[in-house]
Amino acid sequence: MCFFLQLINHGIPVELLEQVKNVCSECFKLEREEGFKDSDPVHLLNELVDHDHGPKGKSQHLDNVDWEDVFVLQDDNKWPSQPPEFKETMKEYRAELKKLAEKVMEVMDENLDLEKGYIKKAFCGSEDGQPFFGTKVSHYPPCPRPDLIHGLRAHTDAGGVILLFQDDQVGGLQVLKDGQWVDVQPLANAIVINTGDQIEVLSNGLYESAWHRVLATRNGNRRSIASFYNPSLSATIAPAKKLLKGQTMKEEDGAAGYPEFMFGDYMTVYTKQKFLPKEPRFQAVRAM
Repeated sequence: MCFFLQLINHGIPVELLEQVKNVCSECFKLEREEGFKDSDPVHLLNELVDHDHGPKGKSQHLDNVDWEDVFVLQDDNKWPSQPPEFKETMKEYRAELKKLAEKVMEVMDENLDLEKGYIKKAFCGSEDGQPFFGTKVSHYPPCPRPDLIHGLRAHTDAGGVILLFQDDQVGGLQVLKDGQWVDVQPLANAIVINTGDQIEVLSNGLYESAWHRVLATRNGNRRSIASFYNPSLSATIAPAKKLLKGQTMKEEDGAAGYPEFMFGDYMTVYTKQKFLPKEPRFQAVRAM
């Protein structure tokens, strides 16, 4: 079962969400928009259209590049300085999203019949370990040839719980359901929640990570703010023993459909294979 939903009545103040929309849009205009015009995706698309490499006048598709401007917010990295209220607003927003992620994990604990706090504890790893919490701020500017490039290529997320505050005016997000790509219609002030590969492993496949992508579009400037609650790089991830029907974790028992591994090792594989099928990633990390 894929876990992909839009959550309303989540408790995050609407006023804060409006501020987040404003500061992220302003940040792109003030610090990022001009730079994107000189970025690799723009140059590669222009070159493809100008030279028209495709047969019978049809250009080839840019399969290994995304029409996306992106930066990541963490507690210990440099944040944009414009607009002035950006840092204060996003710091408050990230605190709310982190609490919401932990509530979602507690619901999953209950649904999986695990003890309260099981997933969070697994993500911490050692007693003094801490899960990783990062926020990816993306913009997808208007694209002159959306037929030739992806907004963001199809992938599953590597980590745990992903909370997306997507644009409520410009669509483009799609999720793969029953072999078909389905639009995730923009819903004002909703938080889109999905789970990554580590939740799939911990749940022994009961919560599958969902394939999703973003389409490039001619109109609008799509804003996307995704927060990731992931394990510590040193955390050991494996199917919860309680989900294995009392059997041991030995592979020969056939009870565990996934290997036990360190999340840092998984990320080493994932960074090279993000846009490829996920099953070989599990096999690769099994062999490490």
